[in-house]
Amino acid sequence: MSKSAPLLAHTAVLLALAFATPARANDSMAEIGVGGLTLVKTNAVVMQSEDLFVSKDRITVDYVFLNTSGADVEALVAFPLPDVTYEPEIRIPGFVDELGFTTTVDGKPLKLDVVQTALLAGRDVTARVTAAGLPVLADWDKFEKAVTAKTPAERKALIAEGLLKNEGDEENPYWLAGWVTRTTVTRTQVFPAGRPVKVSHAYRPLAGGSVGSLLDARHRKEADYAEDIGKTRAKYCVDDAFLKALDAATRAKADALSPETWLSYVLTSGANWKGPIGRFRLVVDKGDPKNLVSFCAEGVKKIAPTRFEVVYPNFTPTQDLNVLIVEPNAAR
Repeated sequence: MSKSAPLLAHTAVLLALAFATPARANDSMAEIGVGGLTLVKTNAVVMQSEDLFVSKDRITVDYVFLNTSGADVEALVAFPLPDVTYEPEIRIPGFVDELGFTTTVDGKPLKLDVVQTALLAGRDVTARVTAAGLPVLADWDKFEKAVTAKTPAERKALIAEGLLKNEGDEENPYWLAGWVTRTTVTRTQVFPAGRPVKVSHAYRPLAGGSVGSLLDARHRKEADYAEDIGKTRAKYCVDDAFLKALDAATRAKADALSPETWLSYVLTSGANWKGPIGRFRLVVDKGDPKNLVSFCAEGVKKIAPTRFEVVYPNFTPTQDLNVLIVEPNAAR
């Protein structure tokens, strides 16, 4: 019987790590239309299994697909990466180049293409951003140079359009992109009728995060942090046991920093294949036995000192995966 298990239900597990990271996504059929790359659902190809490994240093995912139709299917397959939203503390490096993204099909390397779009309130503004001489992926150095080179009138027009934000003041501007960058790795692939196809992706997560945990006891006592702490607890299913363990680990060093690492992975696009995923397995590695981790999942099992596993049969993903890793008492 098909199970629509929320791979973000409720079970905070104690794990850990050292720095921060947004991660990546599930394969999905795609098509290039007038509006750009669009994920579409297929009634021909089944995802028999997905084996996903998530850590701060490495992400790997192995699939087995089966074309259940009577004819070969050639399709554009897309692997969407999490959107990049520009915030004051964020600096974006080369992103895709930094990932070292590789794909093999039945053990053989496959050529990949990268599609990036700029979205403003859900609207594709890639052409406007490009015409303005701005990088679609707002790499900090390139972006700042491009904005600084513009006249005040040009910057004013971009601000009016919502494409540019100044988080500083007139004397000390702090320029940020107003759009969201969406990146998708694509490939053209043939699924032979009746024959299983093995696809594997591997890459390095993009480092990010915070130098101190928002969940530290001293922050939880301050009303100004209450809303953000509530959102963090909900997103990562942080329970009281996690907070108790964090407090115990940091009690002896009240002024110590506890860096957070964030990992995200787009699971919902896996629902675009025919039927549910036959067998879904997730392993999260916290990196160090002293670290703490929390993510939302049902039926979590500890399988090694730093690794936790969930396995779902007939799984239809309805939510994406978010993992929080905290390193108590990191050295300053």
